[in-house]
Amino acid sequence: MSAASRVSGLAVLALMFNALTWGLSWWPFRQLQDAGLHSLWSTVLIYGSAMVVVTVVRPRAWGQLLRQRNLWLIALASGCTNLGFNWGVTIGDVSRVVLLFYLTPLWTVALARWLLGEHADARVWLRVAMALAGAALVISAGHDGQAARPASMPRLADALALAAGFFFSLNNVMLRRSADLPEEGRALAMFGGGALVSLLVVSAGSLGLGGLDGLGMQPPPPVQASWLLPAMGLALAFLLSNLSLQYGAARLPANVTSVVMPCEVVFASLSAVWWAGEVLGPMLLIGGALILGATLLAAWQGR
Repeated sequence: MSAASRVSGLAVLALMFNALTWGLSWWPFRQLQDAGLHSLWSTVLIYGSAMVVVTVVRPRAWGQLLRQRNLWLIALASGCTNLGFNWGVTIGDVSRVVLLFYLTPLWTVALARWLLGEHADARVWLRVAMALAGAALVISAGHDGQAARPASMPRLADALALAAGFFFSLNNVMLRRSADLPEEGRALAMFGGGALVSLLVVSAGSLGLGGLDGLGMQPPPPVQASWLLPAMGLALAFLLSNLSLQYGAARLPANVTSVVMPCEVVFASLSAVWWAGEVLGPMLLIGGALILGATLLAAWQGR
């Protein structure tokens, strides 16, 4: 095997590890919530820890963040993405949340036209139609397959998934727009936004402000090894997955990355069926196939 083939193989494995981490993340988030630590407090701890690491290793990143307004928007988009996804998979149907999150072909068209000046052709609109049809089927499938849980809020979970997918697309578009900026500034913006947005929302909810009372946003429990050690382990897993994503995406064509990343849906759905007793009905499967088909079509057409 040539050196180039080995590098490509490692890059694909790195992307698969990133997809596996995100696809299985719903389970530790639920375990931490059962231990009294709301998923948003977990998010604050995870991304706050990563922000500290970036600060120690690349302290100049703070100057970049303060000077570049594009990084502010990346921070906001990253924060809203993580808030919506992490909270959504904790309180909703995992498969539905992940599928609705992957409506990127729909959101990217509008955002790329607005922020990057890109124009859509017939192939792009085909992907949009597929994504819309898939979303309609997923939403119409209902929540009958969800095992009953005290923290379940299915309608809120759907809304969070849609919002998270939109902000994920915004984050990706802004990263493309800011490709000339140093990596440490972008990393600090993403980690800092992931911590700050969740901190603001969960703090307001814990105090009963902003109409967020009644959503289970209790203050964090006293520090105990029973939840602190798993939370730090999850923080390490997310940090490694982010490094894996950067390694793989930098060494593979963008269309290959776009094909590997949706493996997260497979990992999430199968683990939810196995561990949480979720049922993948026909409407959900057909809708998911349309959404993933739109994503894979975008990768194929972008070769």
